[in-house]
Amino acid sequence: MKLKEIQHKKDYEFLITFSNEEKIKVDLKELISSYVKPQEAITAHINQEWGCLEFNNGTVDIEPKTLYNYVKNQSHKIH
Repeated sequence: MKLKEIQHKKDYEFLITFSNEEKIKVDLKELISSYVKPQEAITAHINQEWGCLEFNNGTVDIEPKTLYNYVKNQSHKIH
């Protein structure tokens, strides 16, 4: 499952759209805070070749399957 679109909202909060058109608001703090500072979250972008989420010019990335499984966990969703 590749990423289609990502929108940074604030801090570690994002609106993520997957290739199946599923949109999920999620807080990625638990997943990325050890590697990405809050002010660096705005560097988020999608690697078009791999469909993964990258930060800091690709020095930090999250494989799409890992990200999808993470965001499907209800405790990380923002309502």
